[in-house]
Amino acid sequence: MNLTLNITQRNAVLNAMTKWIDKERSTILEANQKDMLAYQGDDLAMRDRLVVTDAKIDGMILSLQHLSLQNDPLGVERFQFTHENGMQVSNKTAPFGTILIIYESRPDVTIEAAGIAFKSGNKILLKGGKESLNSNLALVQLWHRALEESSCPKDWVTYLQYDRTQTQSFLEYPTQKIDLIVPRGGEKLIAFVKQHASCPVIVSGRGNNFAYVDSETDLQMALDIIINGKTTKISACNALDKVLIAADMPRKQQFIKQLIQELQSNKVQIFTDKALESIDGTTAIENEGIWYEEFLDHKIVLGQAASLEDAILKINTYGGGHSAVIVTGNNEKAKTFMDAVDSAAVYHNASTRFTDGGQFGLGGELAISTDKLHQRGPIGLQHLVTNKWYILGNGQVR
Repeated sequence: MNLTLNITQRNAVLNAMTKWIDKERSTILEANQKDMLAYQGDDLAMRDRLVVTDAKIDGMILSLQHLSLQNDPLGVERFQFTHENGMQVSNKTAPFGTILIIYESRPDVTIEAAGIAFKSGNKILLKGGKESLNSNLALVQLWHRALEESSCPKDWVTYLQYDRTQTQSFLEYPTQKIDLIVPRGGEKLIAFVKQHASCPVIVSGRGNNFAYVDSETDLQMALDIIINGKTTKISACNALDKVLIAADMPRKQQFIKQLIQELQSNKVQIFTDKALESIDGTTAIENEGIWYEEFLDHKIVLGQAASLEDAILKINTYGGGHSAVIVTGNNEKAKTFMDAVDSAAVYHNASTRFTDGGQFGLGGELAISTDKLHQRGPIGLQHLVTNKWYILGNGQVR
């Protein structure tokens, strides 16, 4: 029984998928239009993630093309030694087996995340949200065409058309072996999966990212980084939600005034802590719990930090463990910040919007993990593997 697909087979499927996606653009867009018309929610991030455009289809194709050109992540030797008794011992990368991806809204996950998991030699189970059902089914149908065209069984990619109750039952009592679950969505989805899953779960996607603007900084650079981080894509988990401003910053009031003007021009609602609450055009924080929130919306919190150490403490207390940036001209302060902040990605003078598998040279990502096991940050092709020990002997006993 063939339990694995070799690299030639896997690449053939990925190449076939690029052809089918391009050929069936109109089918994909029509299916997505049905989902968009049916969506009645007021969640801006959900709507933004739901829509499929020609540009997003181009991104799907580019992701698969890049994957097909990457080296096989399986069978890579990580360690080798010869035992004193003559045994040859090595450790090599191996597939997990079957990966379940549970996701909300994002039809592109059906291609990009599934493609990474497939190239890593894993069977894929997909459970998308009801809001993107038509888009997902259209894309899964293309997976099946590509698999059949490449003489591979269709069950290497399976879509689970389950409601919430059926999903819970499947998580608690799987009808087939599942080796890893990756939830892609909001905190409620992640909590639901962690509560009911009977196998390992990689937590992905929660942001609540911070920027600290130090006293020794280029103020225009700080403005550019904050506006980019907050406004370019509010639905992204790498978007900026909180800004801490050094109490001893020269021209602080001038900087804050200009920052508020630019945020308001981008229709961002601004909340402030007690140190800044008297500023016009802002709303004072009523509940300290707001510091823990990931907004995924046109909202931001501005606060003051008494020192670099105070900023680090606040970020480690409230942040989501995703991304954090210090804007400063002092390299020593930057190093202290980057070493001490407990986030998957730490930045010096750059936007948090770069926390992305493609931007980090991985060619794409299955997810952005805020867990510390087994991989932190963007999970690319080379990370979506486990390992096995291979021992070659000729009769040795212990």
